[in-house]
Amino acid sequence: MLIVTCSKPPFQKSRTLRPALVMATPSMSRGQLAFDEFGRPFIILRDQEKKKRLTGIEAHKSHILAARSVADTLRTSLGPKGLDKLLVSPDGDITATNDGRTILEKMDVEHEIAKLLVELSRSQDDEVGDGTTGVVVLAGALLEQAEQLLDRGIHPIRISDGYEMAARTCLT
Repeated sequence: MLIVTCSKPPFQKSRTLRPALVMATPSMSRGQLAFDEFGRPFIILRDQEKKKRLTGIEAHKSHILAARSVADTLRTSLGPKGLDKLLVSPDGDITATNDGRTILEKMDVEHEIAKLLVELSRSQDDEVGDGTTGVVVLAGALLEQAEQLLDRGIHPIRISDGYEMAARTCLT
């Protein structure tokens, strides 16, 4: 069983946390909410030993696959001939839109890397007000190229350095 704790108060020595109270909440299907002796909440996660942990290139490819699937979902709504997406919420509300931010916010995204693309779209909308679909599709295309470079045996740090050099060249 894995215990995830909140951050400790500043200047306090590390010590083992002893749960003072454990409350099961129905909304938390993955674990139980508990409180330590100082009243700080933490979550006790269940079924951690059953999960397979990916490392190395497998982990990179898993993250790329998740991001590309989000980008592929938005790809058909890009441009002047972009198609609208019909979204149905669990309540039965229907939304027809081709706005990337709206589509991503209404999607139920669980993968952490896919959540980063949702945040990327949100940031683009907040800063510029447009281009939410384009920025996610561009990120998906860059990751598609990165996956091909990984398959050729190029180290991920070299790929990242190459993207940074390309960005600097474009901005100067």
